[in-house]
Amino acid sequence: MNADRILQTIFRMVTRRLIGRGVNAGIDKAMGPKEPQEQLTPEERKQRRKMRQQTRQAKQAMRATRKIRRF
Repeated sequence: MNADRILQTIFRMVTRRLIGRGVNAGIDKAMGPKEPQEQLTPEERKQRRKMRQQTRQAKQAMRATRKIRRF
């Protein structure tokens, strides 16, 4: 019984980490390709800056959600 429970716990931990990595990868992918700043117009730079800020906020929200779910 204990071995079964240990395996379940390990499986849950691994699954959570994989899902977390997938979510972070998706957020990064949605941010768009990384291009040198010299090739961007001022409007594109502004838009890229806003996207990065939104990405940071989304990642912070995900971290907070994960912490809350643990309780």
